[in-house]
Parts: sequence; structure tokens; C-alpha cells
Amino acid sequence: MLSPGLRRSLAAITAVVLVFVYVPLALVFVNSFNTDNTFGWPPPGFTLHWWHVAWESQGARDALWTSVRVAIAATVVALLLGTLAAMGLRRTRFFGRNVVSLLIILPIALPGVVTGLAFQNGFRTILGIDLSLWTVVIAHATFCIVTVFNNVQARFQRLGTSFEQASMDLGAGRWTTFRLITFPMLRSALLAGALLSFGLSFDEIVVTTFTASPQDQTLPIWIFQNLFRPNQAPVVNVVAAVLVIFSAVPIYLAQRLSGSGTEGMTGAR
Repeated sequence: MLSPGLRRSLAAITAVVLVFVYVPLALVFVNSFNTDNTFGWPPPGFTLHWWHVAWESQGARDALWTSVRVAIAATVVALLLGTLAAMGLRRTRFFGRNVVSLLIILPIALPGVVTGLAFQNGFRTILGIDLSLWTVVIAHATFCIVTVFNNVQARFQRLGTSFEQASMDLGAGRWTTFRLITFPMLRSALLAGALLSFGLSFDEIVVTTFTASPQDQTLPIWIFQNLFRPNQAPVVNVVAAVLVIFSAVPIYLAQRLSGSGTEGMTGAR
């Protein structure tokens, strides 16, 4: 048990950290309604004008749609490959298995500039492929796979193999067992991994900068390129606020799904 003094100290430190992280985000939201386009403080008034301007901005809408398409495609690839990798490592034992697992997880730990530069050299120099949205999808999928892989592996470790063994002992084949036993138990983990993958891909900028063509703009790149343009700052604040929401909602849902999945399996046992 923690002493009352230590609990108060930890609570105070936690509060300071949360303030440090979320006050700047709150300022972005406030300034997106600020009537003063130079962000005078305190705001002289509030308006929805900048939200209307942002909605009417064709460049912002195109960038949003591009980000959504890339994130969905990267998530689909991550779901397929991450799940197969987790299942493969679960069912087989071989020398170097831990090394393979490390190699799958490594891309999310690497600096984005290293990953982006490596993919740009690989696509343009080695393979001779022009940069496009598909090169962005492939680059994003490498670190999105990690979220799916980790979620599926964690669920497998909690579940064990007793349910699947019981199914096969009763005469079900591997495909029937996967369809009726394994997949339903993995469903919330897969959805949580997909939501996390979507959030990671949607707001990625460093890797995207190296792997996108000049004609393809995701929303983070659009924000960066318009940040210092005259009279664009209020619109950028609106788009940044939307980006925060689009990134936070999937992560929140993924956290809730992971928690409910854990509770569900605990109750089942």
C-alpha cells in the first residue's frame, strides 16, 4: 500500500504531466474559434467562421480524403500480415523465433526519418518505383503491423490453446476451429489493432514526407505546408483540431475494446 503522502505526490506529478500535454492541444481548439486571426489572448470573441472556411477549402478536403484512404489501406494490410505473423509464431517453434518477433516489432521503434529515408531509397533507387499513394501505404503498413501483431499475440497468450484443442478433439477441422473458435476470440483484439493502426497512419508525417509524391498530400503534410502562409493560420488550427479528433477517437475506442475483451475472457474463464 502506498502512503498518503506518496499518493498525493504521484497525483500531483500526474496532473502536471497532463496539463503539460493537453493545454497546448486545448489552445489549438480554442484558437480554431478565435475571432482574431493573430490569436490574440484572451480571445476577443468566438466564431465558427474559420470552420466554415476550412470546410470550403478544397485542398484541406482533398488532403483529408487522401489521409483516410491511406490509413484504411495501411490498416487492411496490417490486419492481414500482422495476424498471420502472430499466428505463425504462435504455432511454430524454431531457432531464431525471438529474432523474427523483434524484427516485426522494430519498425515502430525506429525514428521516422530513418524509416522514411530507407523506403525512399528502396523505392526510387533500388526498385525504380515512382512515389505514389501506394508507396505511402506500404511504408505506413510496416509500423501499423506492429499494433495488430502485439494485440493478437497478447490475446493468444491470455487464451492459451485449450478451446481450440477441445474443438479439434470434437472433430472440427482447422478452418472450422478458426472460424468458430479462434476468430471470435480474436475479434476485439483485431478491431483494437485496426483502430490503433488507423490512428497511427492518419497522423503520420515524417515517413509520409519521404514516401509521397509531390502530387499527393495527406492532412498532416497539408497542415505543415500551410502553417506559415499568410491568413492560413486560423484554418490550420481548425484542421489540426480535426486531426486530433480523428486520431484520438480510434485510440480511445481501441483502449475500450482491449479492456472489454480482457474482461470478457476473464469472465469466460
